[in-house]
Amino acid sequence: MIKLMKYLKKSAGYVALIIALLFLQAYCDLSLPDYTSKIVNIGIQQKGIEDGVPEKIRKTSMDGLELFMSQEDISQLETAYTEDGELYVLKDIDKDTRASLNEILGKPMLMLGGLTMENEASGEMLAQMGIPEGADPVEAVAQMPEDARAQMTESMGEKFRDMPDSMITQAAVSYVQAEYEALGEDIDELQMKYIGEAGLKMILMALLIMAASISVVFLSAKVAASLGHDIRGDIYRKVIGFSSNEYNKFSTASLITRSTNDVQQVQMTMAMMFRIVLYAPIIGIGGVLRVLETDSSMTWILGVGVVLILVIIGLLFSIAMPRFTKLQTLIDRLNLVTREILTGIPVIRAFSREKHEEDRFEDANKVLTKTNLFVNRCMTFMMPSMMLIMNGISVLIVYNGSYAVDAGNMQVGDMMAFIQYAMQIIMAFLMITAMSIMLPRANVAAMRIVEILETENSLKEPEDPIHPSEEVKGTVEFDHVSFAYPDAGENVLTDISFKAEKGQTLAVIGSTGSGKSSLINLIPRFYDVTQGCVRVDGVDVREMSQKELRDCLGYVPQKGVLFSGTIDSNIRYGKTDISEEQVKKAAMVAQAQDFIEEKPHGYESPVAQGGTNVSGGQKQRLSIARAVAKDPEIFIFDDSFSALDFKTDKALRKALKEHTKNATTIIVAQRISTILNADQILVLDDGKMAGLGTHRELMENCEVYRQIAMSQLSEEELANE
Repeated sequence: MIKLMKYLKKSAGYVALIIALLFLQAYCDLSLPDYTSKIVNIGIQQKGIEDGVPEKIRKTSMDGLELFMSQEDISQLETAYTEDGELYVLKDIDKDTRASLNEILGKPMLMLGGLTMENEASGEMLAQMGIPEGADPVEAVAQMPEDARAQMTESMGEKFRDMPDSMITQAAVSYVQAEYEALGEDIDELQMKYIGEAGLKMILMALLIMAASISVVFLSAKVAASLGHDIRGDIYRKVIGFSSNEYNKFSTASLITRSTNDVQQVQMTMAMMFRIVLYAPIIGIGGVLRVLETDSSMTWILGVGVVLILVIIGLLFSIAMPRFTKLQTLIDRLNLVTREILTGIPVIRAFSREKHEEDRFEDANKVLTKTNLFVNRCMTFMMPSMMLIMNGISVLIVYNGSYAVDAGNMQVGDMMAFIQYAMQIIMAFLMITAMSIMLPRANVAAMRIVEILETENSLKEPEDPIHPSEEVKGTVEFDHVSFAYPDAGENVLTDISFKAEKGQTLAVIGSTGSGKSSLINLIPRFYDVTQGCVRVDGVDVREMSQKELRDCLGYVPQKGVLFSGTIDSNIRYGKTDISEEQVKKAAMVAQAQDFIEEKPHGYESPVAQGGTNVSGGQKQRLSIARAVAKDPEIFIFDDSFSALDFKTDKALRKALKEHTKNATTIIVAQRISTILNADQILVLDDGKMAGLGTHRELMENCEVYRQIAMSQLSEEELANE
C-alpha cells in the first residue's frame, strides 16, 4: 500500500483539508462528553452555578467571608469585585483569575456555612469556640482578637485539608446558591439558562460534526476515485507496452482482475482510511488526554481494555491473514476458469463436456467460497468480543466510579464523561480493527498492482532512436537471426537470413511448428531476437522507436481481431483520418464490400466485441481491409487467408497484388496456391531455412518444399504453374 501512496501527491491539498476536518470533528466529538458532564454537575446538581465565585454578593456576606481570609486573599478578592450599593459585583475576569478566586473563597464559604448551619455539628463547633448558644456566630468571630481568629481559622483549615477539592467546591456552590436566594434570584431560571446554553452548544457541536463528517466522506471519495483512476491508467499504459514475454508471465484473467478488482479494493480501502484510520488515532489520543484531565485513577481500566483488544486482534489475524493472502489468487483462478468456459462454449457443447466444465467451475467456486467463509467466520468473533470488552469496561468504570463519587473524589458528571471518553478510545481501536479486515486484502491487491507496475519491459525503447533514411523504404532484412522464447531451452529459429525489397512479395511456408509465426512476430518487435538482427528500412528494429516501426507496418494476425464499434470504425482503426472513399476502396480490395453492403446499415453496421457477430471469413477480410486502409510500406499477412474459399482467396490475392505493388508484402501461408506467384518463398523446417527462391527454383532444389507442394497439388496442377 505504501508504494501506491505516491498517487496521492496530486490530491495533497484535499488530503490536508480532510485531516483538518478530522481534527475539527475530533475536537467536537471530544467536547460533547465535557458538556454532558457540565450539564449533570453544574446544570442539575449545582443549579447552574459553576463554582464558588458569586457574580454578586452582599457586603455583609463578603465581610463574613473575609474573617477567614488572609490579608493577601482579601486584597485579591477586592480587586476582582466592584462596590455597588450594598452589593459587590464581579468584574470581567479571565479563567485563571476565576480559578484563583474559587480557591480563595472555597474554604471560607465552607467554614462560614458550617458555623451558620442550624444542626448538631454546628452547635458542637460553636461550643468548642466558646460562643454562647443564640449568639450570632459571625459577630462573635468578628469580635475575637485577630490572633485568636487566625488560630481558629488554621484549626478549622486543618480539618478540611484532606477534603477533596470537589467537595469544597460543592460546599462553596451551596453557599453561593443560598446567597442568590437571599438576593431574590430565580435559581430555577438560572439553572434552565445554563442547561439551555450548554444544550445549544452541544447541538451546534453535533451540527459541526455532521458537516465535517459529510465533507470528509465527499472529499475521501473524490481522492480515492482520483487515485483509482490514476492507478488504472498507469496499469493500462504499462500493460499496453508489455512484450509478449510479459503477457505470458501474467494471465489475461489475472491482468483483468488486477486492473479492476484489485484497484477497486485499494480505492475502497483508501477512502475508508481517510475516514477511519486517520480519525482513529486523533480521537484515541485526544480521548486519553481528556481522560487524564478527568480522572487518572481509573486509566488502568482503559489499559486492560486496550491490551485485551490487541490480544484478540492478534489472535484472529494470525489465523485469518494467510487466507487473506490466498483470496485474490483464488479470484484470479475463478476468473480464468470462467473466461475459458465462456470463450469456449461452442467447443464445450460440441464435445458434450458441459458437466466436466461445470465441475471445474464448481471446484474453483467452492474453494473461493470456503476461503471467504473461513475469513468471515474469523471476523464474526471480532465484533462480539469488542462489545464484550466495551461493556465490561463500562461496568468497571461505574463500579470504581461509584466509590469515588461516594468518597467525594469524583462527581457523577465526571464519571459519565469518563465512560464516554473510554468508549471513544475503545471505538478508535474498533475502527482500526474494522479497517484491519480490509487492509490485509487491500495490501495483497496493492502488491499485485505494484508487481505489474514494477515489471520491467523486456522491449526497451532506444535512448537515441535512429530514423530510417528516406532513400531506403520498404525493405525487411533478417541477418543471421536466431530466436528462442524466454525460459525456453531450444531455438525456435536458427540462422535465418533473407532480404525483401520494396515492391516484392516474400512468402513463408513450412510445416506446423516450423517457426513461421515466430519469424513474423520479430518484424513488429513483439519479441527481440536472440542472435543476429532484423532490419526495417535499413535500421535495426531495436534502434528504432516502436511507434515509428509499427507505423510503417500493416499487420494482419492469424486470428482476425475486431473491436466493438462499427465496420467503418474497424476499417479506420489504423488510420482514422481517411475518407469514406478510401474506406470503401480498402473493403473492395479485401473482397468485403459485397457482404458489407448487404447489411441493413452498411458500413455503420455494429460489430460486437471480438467480432462475434461476423463469420470467420468476414472477420479475416475486415482485418485485411484495416491493413489496406492504413496504406503502410510493409504488409504482413500471418496466414490471413486460411478462412477464405478458393474463389475469394484468388480474387483477394489479385486485388492485393495490384494494390501493394509499391509496398513490401510478407505472407505466411499454409496453401501453396496462395504463394505460387511470390517473388521469394522462404521454406522453414524445424526453425531452419530449408530453401529460399521462386516456386520453380524450390521445386527443383528444395525437397521440403516439393513434398509440401505435392501433398496439396496434383502433378497436372504443378505442371501448369
